[in-house]
Amino acid sequence: MKWNHKYYKNLQIGLDTFSLLVSLLVAVFIKKGGFVFPKTFYDFGFILILLLIWFLSANECKLYRNRINKKFPEEILYNAYTNILFLILVSAFLFLSKSVYGDYFRFSYLIGIHFGLSIALKYFLRKRQHSVFAEGFIHDKLVIIGYNETSIDFNKTISEHVYYGYKCVGYIDDVEENVTNETAQTTAMPYLGSLHQLETVFQQQHIDEVLIALPHHEQSQIRKCIELCDQYNVRVRIMPKLEDLTSKTEEIDTIGLISVINLNILPLDKWENQFSKNLFDILFSILFLILVGWWLLPIIWILVRISSKGSVIYKQERWGLNNKPIVCYKFRTMYTNKTPNTFEQTSRNDPRITPLGKFLRKFSLDELPQFWNVLKGEMSVVGPRPHPTPMNIASMETVNNYLKRHIIKPGITGWAQINGCRGEVRTHQEMEQRVNFDLYYIHRWSFTLDLQIILQTIIKILRDQGAY
Repeated sequence: MKWNHKYYKNLQIGLDTFSLLVSLLVAVFIKKGGFVFPKTFYDFGFILILLLIWFLSANECKLYRNRINKKFPEEILYNAYTNILFLILVSAFLFLSKSVYGDYFRFSYLIGIHFGLSIALKYFLRKRQHSVFAEGFIHDKLVIIGYNETSIDFNKTISEHVYYGYKCVGYIDDVEENVTNETAQTTAMPYLGSLHQLETVFQQQHIDEVLIALPHHEQSQIRKCIELCDQYNVRVRIMPKLEDLTSKTEEIDTIGLISVINLNILPLDKWENQFSKNLFDILFSILFLILVGWWLLPIIWILVRISSKGSVIYKQERWGLNNKPIVCYKFRTMYTNKTPNTFEQTSRNDPRITPLGKFLRKFSLDELPQFWNVLKGEMSVVGPRPHPTPMNIASMETVNNYLKRHIIKPGITGWAQINGCRGEVRTHQEMEQRVNFDLYYIHRWSFTLDLQIILQTIIKILRDQGAY
């Protein structure tokens, strides 16, 4: 059965409407000490104005954009943005209109209840939708045009994670050597024919979406595919190569009436972005120390001191901004090394790790002293994780674009870590994957992305995924 994006969006709108009405009712109950239901035309008019302001805020913040394939923390962030704008607009309305309805409820309760209830309802809806995808009842039929490493990885991803809601019907490619039975078996992508047979595929079965993974130099073929998809009302996505995503950043500019594309303009090259990120790092670190650090750090310090011999704080040279060596601070989680100048990666069930160290590593509590690195200006809260000097030296000559990950400050957490790249690096491919994630973050940085990474880091720590 076809996956209906508009139906899902309408469900979200309905849930938000229900959530806002229930929150308003509860907020009035808290203020008045009892339920007060609308009776007059003005009462219903005020409720309608609240709903209109909410959906205006939601539209401005792009709340109802399809994010079923995204991480749920992104949904939470956009919900928070919408609630902030909703708070500002309703406050302005109540002030300018001198409305008496401002005395009927506590606005902070309205926003808080609505935010929590809306998130809970959408999480339930999202999980229900994912379960329907997993059971195979609803999906979008997908055809991949172009057989290469990128398209194979994409098909592997949607096959392993069925909650994305895609079912790959097969692939189309003109290169005959790609068309073998062995290929079809290993990639689970049936061969549907050459490019000129795409229209036949559309005529034989219903296709919801086409993913074009052709090389950039085949512009004429890409254009023909897009025109044919438009003719049959099939959605189109063009997928660039992975190196295109991690090595370039595009910014559209205008010279007169002519649009030009600037390449390799990094978001953090702009002083205003650098200033906002540095300011956030300082404020977040201070806030952490005030709320959590003042009591948690001394407790961990005492436990490390009494649990095993050695210094409490472990200091290790790592590379920071522009390959500059920095001293990275961590709580010691291993027994004292008799040969401290040697480097060996930590492995799962490593006998060097103390019993307390296992607990600290499980919840990443050993990394907390690095907030001092942030306050010193050597690190950021979010960024590529700093690697020890021996690992940098070993990788800089063998991993493509490795040193480019040092063009911004390293971070306590990062895009690679929330995508599963934690713990020991066993193979060259694993290191390349980490670097690609780091470069993606560097080229696609935004304040929203930083907040999303922090939120997902907290969720991953609580779930204990991949830490040892």
